[in-house]
Amino acid sequence: MKHIEIINGPNLNLTGRREPEVYGTTTMEEVIDGLRKMFPDVEISYYQSNVEGELIDRIQQAGFGADALVVNLGGYSHTSVALRDALLAVPAPKVEVHISNIFAREEYRHNSLITSACRGMICGLGLQGYELAIRSLLS
Repeated sequence: MKHIEIINGPNLNLTGRREPEVYGTTTMEEVIDGLRKMFPDVEISYYQSNVEGELIDRIQQAGFGADALVVNLGGYSHTSVALRDALLAVPAPKVEVHISNIFAREEYRHNSLITSACRGMICGLGLQGYELAIRSLLS
């Protein structure tokens, strides 16, 4: 596996600044830089959008071009049948990540529509979830 794409959804562009008590103070740029150093033999590309349709387009593009996807679709994880369908439509293996423990938060966050379209889900382990998702895809 040589190319893994990380796709993040709404508000994750604010990681490091948004609700630091939940999401920490490390930015996604710092996370991606760290992952590239940690996995030097893997091309790690990164995409973030707050727009559902743009996320669908990127999943469709990357899901046929990358060897695997790591997806954190934020709040859309709980609401978007269209994103679930996009994940099901592409052959790349996928792992879902949530920085916070969605089961310890509001009840509406307890159900993710995209989990069943992914190989697995990592939640509640903070930003380390991205590293663990990549490790699982490489194993």
